[in-house]
Amino acid sequence: MTRMLAKALNRLRRKNKIRSKINGTAVRPRLAVYRSNSNIYAQLIDDVTGKTLCSSSDLKMKKSGTKTDMAKKVGEDMAKKVSGLKIASIVFDRGWFAYHGRVKALADALRENWVTI
Repeated sequence: MTRMLAKALNRLRRKNKIRSKINGTAVRPRLAVYRSNSNIYAQLIDDVTGKTLCSSSDLKMKKSGTKTDMAKKVGEDMAKKVSGLKIASIVFDRGWFAYHGRVKALADALRENWVTI
């Protein structure tokens, strides 16, 4: 097995293990986070109906500061959208990404804006 294939299989295994434990509902939707090399994306998903309730990313935001600062801004923007939908708490889905750096900054920004994770 090549190194690239093994790395991809390990990522999928981690993702599937996490997704087997969490599920989003209309009352408590799932916040899925995706982190690329240059951007960060977050979307609120109701898994029962299979619909995205709202989303946010740093694509249309003014780039200022570090990538971690941009992740905080995405978290704050997402918190405004979540409070507009009158959702009390969410389930945090980090996917296959480790919970540190930009992913942690996004989650902390949500918590600072009174969103229960």
